[in-house]
Amino acid sequence: MRIAVAILCLWVAWCVPASAGEACVVPSGPDSYPKRIAALACNENALWFGAFIDADGRLASTTVAEAETARLRDGSTPAWRRVTDYWKGSGLLWQMSGFFGAAECGYSSAADPGQLRTADAACRAFVIDNPWSAVFVSYVMNRAGVPNFRASASHIDYVRDAYRSPDSPYLFADPDTTAPAVGDLLCFVRSSSAVYGYQGLKAFLDRDEGALNMHCDIAASIDGGRLYLIGGNVLQGVTLRELSLNRSGLLWALQRRGSVPADCRPGHEAGCSFSRQDWAVLLKLKPMAVSTPAPQLMPARDCCDVCPLPLPEGLRRCPAQHAPASPVPTPGS
Repeated sequence: MRIAVAILCLWVAWCVPASAGEACVVPSGPDSYPKRIAALACNENALWFGAFIDADGRLASTTVAEAETARLRDGSTPAWRRVTDYWKGSGLLWQMSGFFGAAECGYSSAADPGQLRTADAACRAFVIDNPWSAVFVSYVMNRAGVPNFRASASHIDYVRDAYRSPDSPYLFADPDTTAPAVGDLLCFVRSSSAVYGYQGLKAFLDRDEGALNMHCDIAASIDGGRLYLIGGNVLQGVTLRELSLNRSGLLWALQRRGSVPADCRPGHEAGCSFSRQDWAVLLKLKPMAVSTPAPQLMPARDCCDVCPLPLPEGLRRCPAQHAPASPVPTPGS
């Protein structure tokens, strides 16, 4: 198990060692697309300090939000800049060229300092103003090398692709009758005017080519009757969500949004849940032999030059780099 995780750590952006009892653990075994997807998603969640929503749908832990300059757990990456990495790594930033701040997100750190400050402000506004949950999913799939995945800033595009195209790496399945597995995507519809569910979403896809607001989380781990999902732009970060499974591995007691909003207010906390959604489809990752090379990325440093205080566990301050001493001149030189 540790050997498999160590190999994966060579190609994810950085790697947090798994501890006993952790929810998000990369599965053992040979290289596969589910393992790549899980490794990337789990490590991004760890980078965002392991933010998570518990099995009751309550936000149990969060440390930093997308708009902040506060550094993530690696001690060097500002939160907002990591979101720009998702836009770039998904290949979708160029599609947003008409949106304010998108072009500035492509500026090099070697640019003129004055121009860079202006560009950073514009890029940060772009990060705040534009949803990036589908971008995060596309980033993970792109980095994992999943063939034929339709990267998009809108979840409905790859959901529609799974429903209609035999070339999609995913199958369109009913979340109530199909057991989830690592690498799958569990999706809900975000609509204030209607409740769709599985049959309603199918009917929409049969008749409509238009847009539909959705959200998909990545199935990253299954353990002890729990499904652990990870999504981007969930409560302004990369957040893990716990859902329950029954003995058959099916989703159990899945909280569903109804046509009447739940009574969520002080004194009525039982009606409050971030997991009460219009869950509509499980996208099942097709069995595929690995045919694409794993990304060749350098492992991240375990130290920081500009460090947050207090220092996160496992991080240390980098030793000072001293310039080599100049040779002592000798007489006559």
